[in-house]
Amino acid sequence: MAQAPHRYPVGMQVFEDIRKGGYLYVDKTSHIWGLLQAGGKYRFLSRPRRFGKTLLVSTMEAYFRGRRDLFRGLALERLDAREEWPAHPVIRLDLSTCKSTSEEGLAAELDMVLRRVEEVFGREEGVSGWSPRVESLIRRAARTSDQGVVVLVDEYDAPLLNVMHDPDRLQRFREIMREFYSPLKACEPYLSFVFITGISKFSQLSIFSELNNLVNVSMDPQFGGICGITAEELDGPLAPDVAWLAGELGMTPAECREQLRRRYDGYRFTREPAEVYNPFSLVAAFDRRDLDSYWFGSGTPTSLVNMLRRTDVTVPELEGVRAPASAFDAPTEAMGDPIAFMYQSGYLTIKGYSERTRTYTLGIPNAEVAEGLYESLLPAYTGKPASATGGFVADLSDALYVGDVDQALRLLRSFLAGIPYDLAAKDEKAFQAQLYLVFKLVGASIRTEVRTSTGRIDVVVESPGATYVMELKYRRAGEKHPTSADALAQIDDKGYLIPFAAGGRPVVKVGVVYSEDVRTIDDDWAIEQA
Repeated sequence: MAQAPHRYPVGMQVFEDIRKGGYLYVDKTSHIWGLLQAGGKYRFLSRPRRFGKTLLVSTMEAYFRGRRDLFRGLALERLDAREEWPAHPVIRLDLSTCKSTSEEGLAAELDMVLRRVEEVFGREEGVSGWSPRVESLIRRAARTSDQGVVVLVDEYDAPLLNVMHDPDRLQRFREIMREFYSPLKACEPYLSFVFITGISKFSQLSIFSELNNLVNVSMDPQFGGICGITAEELDGPLAPDVAWLAGELGMTPAECREQLRRRYDGYRFTREPAEVYNPFSLVAAFDRRDLDSYWFGSGTPTSLVNMLRRTDVTVPELEGVRAPASAFDAPTEAMGDPIAFMYQSGYLTIKGYSERTRTYTLGIPNAEVAEGLYESLLPAYTGKPASATGGFVADLSDALYVGDVDQALRLLRSFLAGIPYDLAAKDEKAFQAQLYLVFKLVGASIRTEVRTSTGRIDVVVESPGATYVMELKYRRAGEKHPTSADALAQIDDKGYLIPFAAGGRPVVKVGVVYSEDVRTIDDDWAIEQA
């Protein structure tokens, strides 16, 4: 086993520990310099979880504390050429630990956050209440130095995200957090720089309504790569790591890079077409010598599943969503739309931008997110845990691989018949969503509602041996139509095969009927080679 080019800081978020320990650090310090040179005191950045926000805040903290020794060889050492960097009093407020869903619990957590800083700057006797206490802390910090106070807020929105689906509690938490943050405006004369990070956007968020000079750099192209790993960084300082990992996995460097791109790349946060890799997953892949799924963690939160069901949005509709920024750049208390929630959580990302219409196209970032998302959603749509579907998925994959569509449909018929009554498809759209999740888990290339010049094809599946054009029908209980013959006739009448005629691959027509009588696929399906 060859020695890795670097030590990999899996789960490490303290800049000093990474630098002193000789761990891999991808230099983001030029972005910090850019933030400081842009002018103004207040900056806000949102990124999904596990995307390096805490490490960025820790790096800023080291810079403002004057720790020039930790920046040797990094861009910031060259950009700030002063022999000595002045040490600012730094107030760092880490809200990531605030996970309570009760007001009493939140109060205890906020108290602990402030106590950590008060151990450094002291606490004024007799001061109570969040706003007076934070203001007193800033004033005390200011008296320790002639350098302005720096305030760094990490995961500002963690308390709100925990109660975002409880409107009454969210309103009370919002009022508490507004009081907590209000001194950031009142104490402006004492402040040199304020940097706030979170998952959700602050725009129009009332807890920051007083900070009218808070600049959101989240979608600024200048800072598109401030968190995450860019393609240039992977091909530059990380090229030895890619070559080493390729050797460990029995691949060429080009093959390894393509697999890393497919699994972990694809995040984009600006109009500019500059994508970044998930840093958490990429570093974990290097450390464990395995292209596994790391970011998704325990899977899709229940809140996302409930939101998709409540709004009647199906998974196929999430790929290729077109929307203005206001649709996904939403404040916490307005995140009733799954599109906004999924974008800010990292399940969706920007895939394109139209200057003419000023709209964005959103989609699932990469294979890691897609696999985790489909595996987590399948139980919600079928009532079957992912652990119980492994054999079915493997058998279906084998059938599609060898082109045995008849066997694939038999497997599907049996699988759908086992779905509990309350989760069984109630219409063609729900049937389509179930098929979509199943085919995605198999690893097949599937598209739904494919537009042509004459209509919309229900489903197109690409397998190694053929292209399958599928028309789905839903037959109500007690009825005899539609039939699979009706489905094939629609494929012919609408000319659905024409777009695939010149593809050089066999094209197969498939007519499938979901019968409400048996709550699964009717056994009278139709398959014809075009």
